[in-house]
Amino acid sequence: MKISTKGRYALRLMLDIAIQGPGQPVPLRDVAQRQGISDKYLEQIVTQLSRAGLVRSVRGAGGGYLLTRKPEQYTVGEILRALEGSLAPVACAEEGCTCEHIDQCVTVEVWTQIREAVNSVVDGITLADLVKRYHEKCRGQDT
Repeated sequence: MKISTKGRYALRLMLDIAIQGPGQPVPLRDVAQRQGISDKYLEQIVTQLSRAGLVRSVRGAGGGYLLTRKPEQYTVGEILRALEGSLAPVACAEEGCTCEHIDQCVTVEVWTQIREAVNSVVDGITLADLVKRYHEKCRGQDT
């Protein structure tokens, strides 16, 4: 299983917005510059994040994007799923699989364990955890 570039950049975008502080709209072009990501590509990503209710836009001078909740209320899994969909390694490990061989398949147990392990990790890390790690790693550097 691989996380796409969109998923990785979505997490970086959300982290960047969270680092800039609560209530402060963050212009997308500033994020693009700090993160070294095309602003056009970030526009596609922020649209999906907005549709998922994870960010909201503020129009006009001093506008940009804001988180819709506190960083501790987001999980990495929620952010990744907004762009990636299910994080199951194969379709038969997804909830509600209707494969005709599911009752006799032994390998589905492996795929299900992988899905559960991945979900446990990404759902156990919040955006606030990443902000904290950022500040610990980048102490004294510009944001």
